[in-house]
Amino acid sequence: MDYMLLPLRRYFDFSGRSQRKEYWLFVLFQWLLVLPLLGLFAATGGDFAALAASPFALQRGGANAAVMVTGWIVLVALIIPMIAVQVRRLHDQDRSGWWILLSVVPFGELPLIAMMLFDGTVGGNRFGPDPKRRDAVHRRDWRDAAVDQPGAPQRPALGGGQPR
Repeated sequence: MDYMLLPLRRYFDFSGRSQRKEYWLFVLFQWLLVLPLLGLFAATGGDFAALAASPFALQRGGANAAVMVTGWIVLVALIIPMIAVQVRRLHDQDRSGWWILLSVVPFGELPLIAMMLFDGTVGGNRFGPDPKRRDAVHRRDWRDAAVDQPGAPQRPALGGGQPR
C-alpha cells in the first residue's frame, strides 16, 4: 500500500528514480479508482457512445453528471503524479525523462509501456542512487555467502587453485 500511494506523496517530484513496483502499483491504484466510476456511470444510465463523441457533454444531469465531474476531477488530480512517476521510472533505466514525449506520437505509448517493464540500472546512475539499494556487494553469487561464513572452507582460486 505504501508503494501504491508514494507517487501522490511525491506529486511534483520529477527527479530521482522509482522502482517498477511503485509505478505498477500506482497504475493499479488508478484502475481501482476508475473502474468503480465507470460502473457508476453505467449504473446511472451513462451513454458511453455519447461520452466517446464528446467527453465534456453532460446530457442527462443529476447522478450521471456528478459521476462524470468526479471522474474528471480524479483524472486531473492523478495526471501529474502519473507523469512524474513515469519520468522517474525512465530515470531508473538511465534514460532522459523526455522519452515521455513518445506518448504524444501515435502508438508511442506502446514502447513507453515496454520501457516501464524493464528493471532499472544496478547501482547509482546520473539520476541518483539505486532505489532497490543494489550494488556490487549485494549482487554476489549465492554460493559466495557460504564461503564468507567463519570456519567455512575457502573456494579454490581460478585455474584449479594449485600453485605452479
